[in-house]
Amino acid sequence: MVFLNLRDRAGTVQVSFNPDFTPAAVIEAASSISLESVVRVEGTVALRPQNMANADMDTGAVEVQATSVTVLGPAESVAMPVVAKGSNLPAEEIRLRYRYMDLRRAPLQANLILRHKLMQATRAFLSARGFVEVETPILTKPTPEGSRDYVVPSRLHPAEFYALPQSPQLYKQLLMVAGMDRYFQLARCFRDEDLRADRQPEFTQIDIEASFITPEDIYSLTEGMLQALFAIAGVDVATPFPRMTYADAMENYGCDRPDMRYGLPIRDVTSIFAESEFAIARSAIASGGRVRGIVVPGGAALSRKQVDEIELAAKSAGAAGLMRIKCANGVVDGAPAKALTDAGRAELRLSDGDLMLLVAGPDHVSNPALDRTRQDAARRMSLVPEGANKLMWVTDFPMFAVDPETGRLDAMHHPFTAPNPEDFEFLDSDPARVRALAYDVILNGTELGGGSIRIGDPALQRRVLSLLGIDSATAEERFGFLLEALAAGAPPHGGIALGFDRIAMLLAGAPSLRDVIAFPKTTTARALFEGAPTVIPADELAALHLKPASA
Repeated sequence: MVFLNLRDRAGTVQVSFNPDFTPAAVIEAASSISLESVVRVEGTVALRPQNMANADMDTGAVEVQATSVTVLGPAESVAMPVVAKGSNLPAEEIRLRYRYMDLRRAPLQANLILRHKLMQATRAFLSARGFVEVETPILTKPTPEGSRDYVVPSRLHPAEFYALPQSPQLYKQLLMVAGMDRYFQLARCFRDEDLRADRQPEFTQIDIEASFITPEDIYSLTEGMLQALFAIAGVDVATPFPRMTYADAMENYGCDRPDMRYGLPIRDVTSIFAESEFAIARSAIASGGRVRGIVVPGGAALSRKQVDEIELAAKSAGAAGLMRIKCANGVVDGAPAKALTDAGRAELRLSDGDLMLLVAGPDHVSNPALDRTRQDAARRMSLVPEGANKLMWVTDFPMFAVDPETGRLDAMHHPFTAPNPEDFEFLDSDPARVRALAYDVILNGTELGGGSIRIGDPALQRRVLSLLGIDSATAEERFGFLLEALAAGAPPHGGIALGFDRIAMLLAGAPSLRDVIAFPKTTTARALFEGAPTVIPADELAALHLKPASA
C-alpha cells in the first residue's frame, strides 16, 4: 500500500494506492515517484475510514482511491523543499533563488490570489464610478520626482535615454487636459532608491486622477475603495477616517504618519526647563530648540538596560541622547528633575510608575528621535493592540520642505502640487508657511498613499518651479510639454496614488512586500532566480552607443 499527497492550487488531497482497487504495476510505479513531481492520477473520490480521517487537512475526510498514475513531469532535482505551514523555511536568499519552487507554497499562492482579488475589486469599484482605465507609457522622459530614474538607452538616437516612470504623474495630468475627466490605472512604477522590507525597485500603485474634484471628494472616494478592499480580507473599516493636520502630527507624534493604535503623545516642557539649572536643556533652549518628550505609563518598571536600548533607537534617529525622569513611590527622580524646583517637578504631572523620556534640541532633530522613542516604548510596554486597524488622513502638508542647514526649498510631495489659496500671499515672502492641498492616508503608522490637488495654471506652475531653484530654461527643457498643455486650458484636477503592493502586504499579514509579489527583487535590487542585473556583451553595448564600464 502506498499513500501520496497530491497538491495543486486548490489544495491537497491524499491519494491511496491499495491492492483492493489499484493494479500492482500502478502501486509499484507510485512507490518510486519523487517528491514534487507532476503527475496525473485517475481514481475514485471516497470517504476515508472514520478512524483514518485527518482533521488537519481541509480534505481530510476523503481520499482518492487510485486506479492509475502517470508521471508528466518528473522532479529530477529539487533545489529546496516545499514545506508545510509551520515548518522551518529555507533562508530567504534560497527561496528567492528558487522562486518557482517557493511559489508552490500554499501561503504564497494565497497571497497572489488575494492580490488578484484586490486588483479585480479596485477595477470594479472605480469603473462603477465612471473612472476609465488608461495605460500610460513605460518609456518616458527623465523628470525629477524625488528619486533616481532607471534609464534606458536609445539605439535609434545615440546618447539619448528614456526613463522608466517613477509614477504616471504628468501623463495623468495631460489626460485631464485632454478631457478624460476620470482616470485610473494599476500602474507599474520604477525608482532607483535604497530598499527595505516595504520597498521594491519596481512596484504597483493604484493611480487615480479626476477633474472638477475637491479634497473632500478624494477622501470619500478613497475611503470607500479601501473599505471595499479590506472587506475582501475580512477586515471591517469604519468611515469616515479621522483627520489630523501635518502640523499637529509633527507636534504631537514627531512624524507625518503617526500610529494611532496607542497613545504616548509628545509633550512640550520647554517652559518648565527654561529656568532650570539643567545645562543640556538650557543650552538647547538658548540655541532656539525645545525640550519635548513622552510619558510612558508604567515605564518606571523598565530596566536600565531596556531604557538604554530605547535611547539607542533615539540616537539612531539623530538625537544626542534621552533625558530620563521617573516617578516611583511618589518621588520624581532623575538628573533633569533634580535641576527643577518643586513647582517644576509638579508641573510635569507625572503619576506613580511613569517614565518620562525627553529630547532637547531643534525640532528637526527631536521629531524623528521622539517618533522612534515612542514606537520602541510602545512595543516594549505591549501597548499595540492585536488586530487593531487605525486608518486616518494627514492633511495640510507644507508646500515645501526647507533644508535646516542651507534653507534650500524642496517640494514636500512633488512640484505639481497646488498651494492652499489661503497661503498664496506667502509664496514669495515666506514660502515655508505655505500649506499645500496635499494629503496622505495612513494605516497603523504606515503610509498607504498620498495625493493632492494639482496646479492647473501654467504661470503658477512656473512660479513654483522657480521657488524650487529651477530656472525658466530648465523648466522648459524638463516640463515644457506639461506647461504647454496647461496653457491649452486645464480643468481643476487632483488625485491620489495608493501603494497596491503595500496594501496587499498588510492585508495578507505578510512581513515583506516580497511575499506578495510573484518575482520580487532582493534588498539589493537583484533578481536571484534569473540573475538580473547582468553584464551585457560589448557588441550589444556598442549597438546602444555605450562602452563597458572598464573601457
